[in-house]
Amino acid sequence: MIKTDVINQIADELYKAERDRFEVDKFVDRFSELDIELAYQVQERLIEIKCQEEKTKIAGRKLGLTSRAKQEMMGVHEPTYGVLLENMQLFEGEQVTLESFIHPKIEPEIAFIFDKEVKGPIITVADILAATAFITPAMEIIDSRYRNFRFTLPDVVADNSSSSRYLISEKLIPVDHIDLRLMGMVFKKNGEIVATSAGASVMGHPARAVAWMANQLVKKGQSIKAGEVVLSGALSEAFTITSGDHFSVSFDRMGSLKASFTN
Repeated sequence: MIKTDVINQIADELYKAERDRFEVDKFVDRFSELDIELAYQVQERLIEIKCQEEKTKIAGRKLGLTSRAKQEMMGVHEPTYGVLLENMQLFEGEQVTLESFIHPKIEPEIAFIFDKEVKGPIITVADILAATAFITPAMEIIDSRYRNFRFTLPDVVADNSSSSRYLISEKLIPVDHIDLRLMGMVFKKNGEIVATSAGASVMGHPARAVAWMANQLVKKGQSIKAGEVVLSGALSEAFTITSGDHFSVSFDRMGSLKASFTN
């Protein structure tokens, strides 16, 4: 098969798997040419399909595999990124139904909201902070389309880095008021603490992960646009969601965010 056919076939199968809620097997087992570069092309095609079929548009980006532990587990040395669409956003206070997911998990995040465009290739942490209007607590619901949530790095990149839904707080904090490296985080499931962390767990500084992404995007002629939201990477492991669960994330000096789930 020629490259374009491979891209279209994988993207189409991933789109249908998410839409119709069924698992697929790893594509690297069927397509030996599926490497990281081709996987990002699949991701772009998948986003084109979703925007067209679901009448939505890009709202921002998300980072994945930003912790050293996750990178070592996957045998890689850099993060991945994916795309957030407008119809992926959920809102605090609404009960989230699990009927549209396959096997969802949830992660605590820090969201950056930009008021200036950020375009590589030599973006630094300082550049990211200068272009950020606000930061705010966030949670991302990830939901791999792969069987048993098992995949290789090219597979997960093609699957839009397991993106599914996200929530951000309505409380927006100027970024210059907080040292993101030292900011503590507490993540609770059903009232019990399941994880604690600090901003430095994301590549030493959450803005460093965002800067890395900006420098990768420019290679494809893309950038972080003013008005976009970027989730800078999970501050803990991901936790499985079941009906009746409620989660909360709290950050020092930045507030908290809650989410509840039902069938």
